[in-house]
Amino acid sequence: MNRKRRPLHHLWERLAASALVRRGRELELMHRAMGFATLALVTLAPLLIVVAAADPLGRGGFASWLADGMGLSGRSARVLTDIISPPTEVVGTTSVWGGIALAVFGVSFAGSVQNGYERIWGLPSGPWHRVWRQLTWVAALTAYLYQEVQTRTALHGSLRIALSVSLGMLFFWWGQHFLLGSQVRWRDLLPGAIATIVGLIGLRGFSYLVFTPLILDNAISYGTVGIVLVVESWLIGVGFVVYGGAMVGRWFCEHHWWPRGGRHR
Repeated sequence: MNRKRRPLHHLWERLAASALVRRGRELELMHRAMGFATLALVTLAPLLIVVAAADPLGRGGFASWLADGMGLSGRSARVLTDIISPPTEVVGTTSVWGGIALAVFGVSFAGSVQNGYERIWGLPSGPWHRVWRQLTWVAALTAYLYQEVQTRTALHGSLRIALSVSLGMLFFWWGQHFLLGSQVRWRDLLPGAIATIVGLIGLRGFSYLVFTPLILDNAISYGTVGIVLVVESWLIGVGFVVYGGAMVGRWFCEHHWWPRGGRHR
C-alpha cells in the first residue's frame, strides 16, 4: 500500500502542490472571495446597472450582462431578467452626486482587488494617490463586460469564444500589471492571467450545469431572495477564480519559472 502511495507523494512534491495549498490558507482565499462577492454586489453592481441602463443599443440592461456572465440561457435567463431588471428611469433619476458616489463605490471595489494582488505578490500597499489607477481599472472592467454582452448577439461559435478568451486574458494580464504599479514584470504575470481565464471558463461550465436549474428552483421556492443567493454564490466563485488565478500564477513562477529565469522585479 505504501509503495502505491510513493509515486503519488513524489508527484505531489514535484508539483509543489503543498506550497500552493499553504499559500491559499495564508491568503485566506475563501474569505477574500466572499469579500469580493459582497463588494461586487454592494458597490460594483449599482454602477453597472446605471451604465447598462444608459446603453444606447439597449441590449437588456444589467440583467442581460449578468445572465451572459453566468452562462444562463432560455427560461433561467428570462427569470433572472424579470426579477433583477431595474426600472427604465434609472438613468434619469441618478443625480450628478449619485453618479460620483457610484464611481467612489466602484473605486473601493478596485481597491479591494488591488490589495488582494499586493498580498499575493508580497508587495506593500500602494499610496492613496494611486486612486486614479483603481478608477481606470473600473472603467476598463466596465468596457470589458460591455463588449462581452455586445458580442453575444453579434458573434457566434468559435469566433466569439476566441475573441472572449483573448480579450479576457489581456484584461487580467494588464489589470494585474496596472494595479500593482508595474512592480511585477509582464512575463511573470502571464501565467496568472491564463490561470484566471481557465478558471472562469470552468466556472461558466459549472454555472451552466448547476446554477441554471438552481435559478428556476430558487425562484419558485424563495422568489427574489433565492435569485440573489444564487448570484452571490456565483460572485464568490468569480472572486475565488480572480484571486486564485493570480495565486496560481505566482506559485507557477516560484516553482516552475523563476528557478530557470530569475526572480521577479
